[in-house]
Amino acid sequence: MKAKTLILSIAIAATLPCSAQHFRNSQYYNPETDRLDYSQRNSRYSILGGDYYVGLRLGATFSTVQSDDPLLDSGQSRTGLNLGIVAGMPLSRYTPLYLESGLLYNEKGGKKGGGRENFSYSLNYLQMPITVKYSISPARHVAIQPYAGGYLACGVGGKIKNFLDREAYSAFGDDTPTQPRFSRFDGGLKIGCGVAYDALYADIAYEHGLANISNDTFDSTHNTSFMISIGVNF
Repeated sequence: MKAKTLILSIAIAATLPCSAQHFRNSQYYNPETDRLDYSQRNSRYSILGGDYYVGLRLGATFSTVQSDDPLLDSGQSRTGLNLGIVAGMPLSRYTPLYLESGLLYNEKGGKKGGGRENFSYSLNYLQMPITVKYSISPARHVAIQPYAGGYLACGVGGKIKNFLDREAYSAFGDDTPTQPRFSRFDGGLKIGCGVAYDALYADIAYEHGLANISNDTFDSTHNTSFMISIGVNF
């Protein structure tokens, strides 16, 4: 956790200069006030006119695994890292409605028990969210952006750790076919809400997996997670 905290701190520090240097290139930029102004954008919506945004995201994921298999059904959440880049474009000329997608690295998984009875698994994914976002401007320079949609993900790494038997093996690999493991593909629903202040952005989201990530034909296993993140928009 110390290493992840250090990485998080460095990345946050790195994004702040980007915000200072590039926010004037944003489509929200108002040259009269030298700030981003979301309330001035209503007359400029265009699907093909180049009005889009790009954002950097960094945060934490709190995940559990719900399974019919008692061994894989986690009773405790696992905390992981999420980071990536997103991009959005308006869907209407006159309504602040956006289609947003991107590519994220997201650490999920779960754990149960404690001490020698501890059984934990990390499930790390490359993930593509696909959401529709509505932007509300209650004040100048501020936007509240609820959204809903889904996500697709591919497992790229992870470990299953059985502390009772002192075993550790790949969560997605075929090196231990007799042990429980997970399918690489995941997909599900995603809802959340973001808040933007000038170039700065923060959001909270909930993801509910619909794909069965178990390799067992008879057991159903799904990811669920809450995510918080901060970032900048350009």
